[in-house]
Amino acid sequence: MPMELHALSPLDGRYEQEIFALRDFFSEFAYLRSRARLELDFLIALSNIGICPPPNISLDSFADEDAHKIQEYEKTTRHDVKAIEYFLRDKLSADVHPFIHFGLTSEDINNIAQALALRDSRDQVLLPSLDNLISSLRDFAKQYRALPMLARTHGQPAVPTTLGKEIAVYLSRLKKCRDEIANHKFEAKLTGAVGNFNALHTVAPHMDWISFSGNFIRGYDLEPNLVTTQILPYDNWIRYFDSLRLTNSVLIDFTQDMWRYISDGFLKQKTVASEVGSSTMPQKVNPIDFENAEGNLGIANALLAHYAQKLPISRLQRDLSDSTVRRTFGAALGHTLLAWRNLVRGMSRVEADEEKIKASLTAHWEVISEGAQTILRAAGQSDAYESLKSQTRGRVMDSVAYRSWVEALDVEEETRAKLMSLSPETYLGLAIRIVDEVVGREQASK
Repeated sequence: MPMELHALSPLDGRYEQEIFALRDFFSEFAYLRSRARLELDFLIALSNIGICPPPNISLDSFADEDAHKIQEYEKTTRHDVKAIEYFLRDKLSADVHPFIHFGLTSEDINNIAQALALRDSRDQVLLPSLDNLISSLRDFAKQYRALPMLARTHGQPAVPTTLGKEIAVYLSRLKKCRDEIANHKFEAKLTGAVGNFNALHTVAPHMDWISFSGNFIRGYDLEPNLVTTQILPYDNWIRYFDSLRLTNSVLIDFTQDMWRYISDGFLKQKTVASEVGSSTMPQKVNPIDFENAEGNLGIANALLAHYAQKLPISRLQRDLSDSTVRRTFGAALGHTLLAWRNLVRGMSRVEADEEKIKASLTAHWEVISEGAQTILRAAGQSDAYESLKSQTRGRVMDSVAYRSWVEALDVEEETRAKLMSLSPETYLGLAIRIVDEVVGREQASK
């Protein structure tokens, strides 16, 4: 029976292949495997300081049958970490049994495992996907760096820009988000049941358990937090989630702009002969990749926002409401990854309709009134703004009307020549230079 047809979540059903790579970090199997290995690593660390004999096994070949065995124990224990301890007893020699999970609380193992999952999924899955998306925006911005386009402010025709410049804005924003995500250092803790190393200090008061804890966590290239309750304060993880949430919010803005450009006909979508745009309207080519991305970005951000609201709060030392929330990390990242991949696909299938863009721009000569009134101001005309306002506000002006207005002005010929040189296609300011600088910085950083 195909399980994807019966999956409760579309991430494990319809979209399974799109987000499959995240399973190696956030599936139940991955969580069990990581925690079992951490328990063994802790035994090795204890043996290195003479607390216990060295363990006689490794878990490099942790398999489905091992995960099933742990789950069988959990049916009895109703405690997932204790089930891992009993599983390890079956694997280890009897002289090591007393030291499994020695002086620890479950959260010492759980939080390290999840910190590793967050970091490694970022490095191996999310960042490569985000880099692909950034590259697609860079190439698009570069291709259309000099294509004049009507801008809109408040939805109304405004000063011209270039298509490449509009995309370069998102490229610049995403690059900053990407750097924040990539540079984040994840915290973890190993401090005992209430954060004071009580059990470990009681057994071996001569040991510097604070240094031991810090070294153990740094061994995974994580940052130790040594001031905790039973649980790690999640502030550090939330900063990472907030970086992802900001990235997704930027991309929601981007998807809506792209949708509008497609709707206005500024962008054309490449057709695929076998695809259907509508069950009843055969002419349609819907922007489904951008629409799918927008929906998944919203779902991801709803979860990421909940983490920021929920995880900083815990009743006294801790309660289990954080545990069930943390098990959804894979879902938030899955919807994020799915959206990013859809945007890459969407970008590969759009191109500018240069004729439509030009026609829209040249139909609105009133948009160069900003430049015209600035030229008049520079020439000393104090009522320049008011003069242009009476000619253009609420009106559409074509080239004939604009040039007639310029000819009727009582100005010096040098000023008239400057006004005549204006056109919607050339009044671009430094848009092309800005694109080149953004694209150049992004390329130099690769």
